[in-house]
Formats: sequence, C-alpha cells, structure tokens
Amino acid sequence: MLQRSQLVIEAKNLRKRFGDFVAVDDISFHLRAGECLGLLGPNGAGKTSTIRMLYGFSPMTEGQLKVFGIDMRTGWRSIRAAIGVCQQDNNLDPDLSVLQNLEVFARYFNMPRKEARERAVKLLEFIALDHRMQDTVTNLSGGMMRRLVLARALINDPELLILDEPTTGLDPQSRHQVWDRLEDLRTRGLSILVTTHNMDEASRLCERLIIVDHGKILVQGKPADLIREYAGHDVIEVSSPPGKLLEWVRTQGLMHDNLEHRLIIYGQEGDRLFETIGREYCLENCVKRMATLEDVFLRLTGRALRE
Repeated sequence: MLQRSQLVIEAKNLRKRFGDFVAVDDISFHLRAGECLGLLGPNGAGKTSTIRMLYGFSPMTEGQLKVFGIDMRTGWRSIRAAIGVCQQDNNLDPDLSVLQNLEVFARYFNMPRKEARERAVKLLEFIALDHRMQDTVTNLSGGMMRRLVLARALINDPELLILDEPTTGLDPQSRHQVWDRLEDLRTRGLSILVTTHNMDEASRLCERLIIVDHGKILVQGKPADLIREYAGHDVIEVSSPPGKLLEWVRTQGLMHDNLEHRLIIYGQEGDRLFETIGREYCLENCVKRMATLEDVFLRLTGRALRE
C-alpha cells in the first residue's frame, strides 16, 4: 500500500477528444494516497470521460497520466489490476446468486477459488448482505444492488476505488448505508475518487473537490474552503424582492444572484445582513440559512438544465 504522502493519480494537461468535440480540455490534478477526492460537474462536464481514462477504459488524446506512479500508456494492465470500479449502472449478472456474482468476478483477477469464496463472504458481511448470499440479484432492492456493486469493486482488494454516482436513485436509508461503508473504507486508508451530483454526499465523503464544466477545471479545494470563498457563511433568500433591495445590494457590493423572482444574497459570519434586510426591505418573505456546497456548485456552473 502506498504511503499517504505519495500520489496515487497524477494527471497533467489531460485532454480527450471525440472527433472535433473536446470532452476533457487540458486538466491537471492529483489524488494522494488515502484521500477521498470528489469530481463534480453538471451533465456533459467531462466527468465520465475523465474517470474512464483513469482506469484505462478510454485512451487519452493528449497529456500525461500516471496511476500508482505507472504511466497509463504503457502500464495500463498492472494499473487496472489494482483498481476497483463501481460503475453507475447495476451491471450485475441476473442469472447468478449474490455470492456467485462476486466469485465469478474474482476469477477475472486469477484469484484461486477458495480465496475468492472467502473474500466474497467477508465482503458480503461488510456490506450487510451475508444473509442474502444465495438469492439471485433480481430479488434484491435497489439499495442492496448498489452495495453489491460496491462489494464487487472491492473483490480484488484494490489500492484505488473509483465510484461513478454510487448512490444515484437510492432512498435516504440506502444512501446512508452506502455512505457508512464508504466512510469505513476511507478510515482504513483506501484511496477513493468519486463522481456525484449529490452535494451532501460530496461534503460528507470528500476531503477535496474538483468542480469541472465544459471539460475544464473551474475550482478545486476543500469543501469548507470552497463554500467560504464562493458562498460565504450565510445565505439570505428573498422571494419577490423589491427593486430598492436589489439596488441596495448592488450599492453595498454584496455577493448575490438575481433570479428575478428570487434574490439570493451571500453574507459573511457576523455581518448582520439578515437583520438589516428584514427590518428595511422584507418582513415575511426573507429566509436565512447556512451556505452549502450546492450554492457553490450552482454559482460556478449555472442554473440552466443540462440535457
């Protein structure tokens, strides 16, 4: 296992083209050993294209990429052997039992049958599915399937775990079960790269975040630092804001978003903006809350729908 000071991923000027379309445009980043790094961005931002290059599924067009200190262009076979990938789709084999799905997958890593069985059973205990190991996957709930996909990604005892939208479509209980397992893996020192649209998930799991859009990195840093820089400490939302309030906000040079029907004002700790605005401009349609990572994401990538 790599030391935490070492770099698991080193990407420099990474670029991916599909014909004339540039999906990933000259990005550079790293992942330290034992770190959980989040890759965020709207649909079409280049997240999936990036992670497919990281586990050798899609060759890069330009740039340099090292994983475990090995050049991806020449050592992709050894790299893939040490990576676990939890894809967004539940591509489990419906004709096999829960246990067999893990055992068969282990054979791709030339794992002896006895070792594969022992490791599969331990992983099923870890994800709390040992009581369902003889069931077919079609009898599992969506949350159970996601946990099984996670277990399958861990069957080869990887040094790097790549998660693509690990909790998409799950109910709150199932989502928190997956989060609990991932936090356990993180405390054990496993290096994790995760893409997600769930900002609570990113804040909870990731030590650092990279936000991308249109194939480029917009910002990167710790969640708390990004929130402080791009959304402040408190957020004041005013519905149907009066024109004089917007004029005052602009005069004061306050960080804000004008959504016509709603005005969002980003304040700093202890600035008493809420009291001033409530007293002078709105009595009932003014709400104060803590700034979140979702505020940062929307400010940087916009609020328009991405299809």
